Amino acid sequence: MLAQSSVQIYGIADAGIMKTQGEKTKIVSGIADGSRLGFKGTEDIGGGFKAIFNLEARIELDTGTQTPSLVNNNDGLYLLRGMGTLQATIPTAMAGLRAQLRQFGVAAVNSEKALFDRTAMVGLITPVGAILIGRMYTPGYEVFAAADTFENGTGGAWGGITGGTAGFTALGADIRSQKSIQYRIATPAGIGGSLMYGVKGSGYLGRYNRFVGAAVTYKANGFDVGLAHNTSRDQNDRKSLTTTTVGGSYTMGDFKFFAGYHDQKNLNSVLVRDYTAAWDTSIAPGLAPLGAPTATALRNVFVANITRNTQIDAASAQLGMHYKIGAGRIMASVARQNDRTASNSDATLYALGYDHNLSKRTDVYTVVANIRNQNDGQYTPGTAGAPGGFAKVPGDDSHAFQVGIRHRF
Repeated sequence: MLAQSSVQIYGIADAGIMKTQGEKTKIVSGIADGSRLGFKGTEDIGGGFKAIFNLEARIELDTGTQTPSLVNNNDGLYLLRGMGTLQATIPTAMAGLRAQLRQFGVAAVNSEKALFDRTAMVGLITPVGAILIGRMYTPGYEVFAAADTFENGTGGAWGGITGGTAGFTALGADIRSQKSIQYRIATPAGIGGSLMYGVKGSGYLGRYNRFVGAAVTYKANGFDVGLAHNTSRDQNDRKSLTTTTVGGSYTMGDFKFFAGYHDQKNLNSVLVRDYTAAWDTSIAPGLAPLGAPTATALRNVFVANITRNTQIDAASAQLGMHYKIGAGRIMASVARQNDRTASNSDATLYALGYDHNLSKRTDVYTVVANIRNQNDGQYTPGTAGAPGGFAKVPGDDSHAFQVGIRHRF
């Protein structure tokens, strides 16, 4: 008997208009959902076994490229905190360095310009679970996503305030991990679980020595909840980004309630090597006239401060709800990031939105989001496809209005 197989082409086309406080109105791709083109297939090979694959490419509808830009291209001033000596000694060079650090926020999303940045996976489903190999969502992020009222999209996305101490200076959660193997299981009773292991070159940016993630979930009787833990090791095999996430949703009639808690800590960011490389290639050559001792001392000041400024120690919580009304739904949430570093740059996100279905595959939506920053905080609302970047002034509030259309095919 011949095996049964199928291949599906699918995708999302999402774009809209966004106006952020103090910024010009922009046309943006992927506000509610990252625009994408995907291919997935399955082959039933008998005996309860199926071979599967999934390839999914990022597409920026506003430019046609595969690498998004920050929504707001302001300087992330916290990254240069404590570097007053450098500013006074080499002001021109520091201006160039600020531009490089700002642009790294862009490079943090598909910096390799990979064709299938979103997902690249092959696997085997067995009677006792599935084995998957490639680049996939991490267990921790899947639980985080299930608890997000705005489904990881628009300016209301919970992840909009979990990216470092003062804004998008580092990843607050490993969304995907490449060079990884994963075991997944789901029972008829709704209990499931996953375990992921990444080798050298794993993680979202491919910079970890190794990565481990695990989750336990329950999806039945209106619940979609879970508990997950991700941990990683940096290039020097020191503990890097470590997160623990619990939460999910509960559906009751026309209401859907969301709640989540996310603890994150990273004292050894893998980004330090990238920032140091930017210094060595762009700044160091111009310091030769100052002499080797002075150049080395200035570099040490930079490395010590950028290491501290990329560290994360925070806890975040979010509550929200959906309410179905006619062909649409109202969405509302509040989230707070409690920064436990000396900066104490807490942030609170309030969001309200409406999503209206024009058909089974097409909807229009509008969202208003406001972030209240404290101290060095420069968080600003982003989108599903791109980080918000930074507000112009640390400690000031930032709000945004978004309206867009999404088509699934």
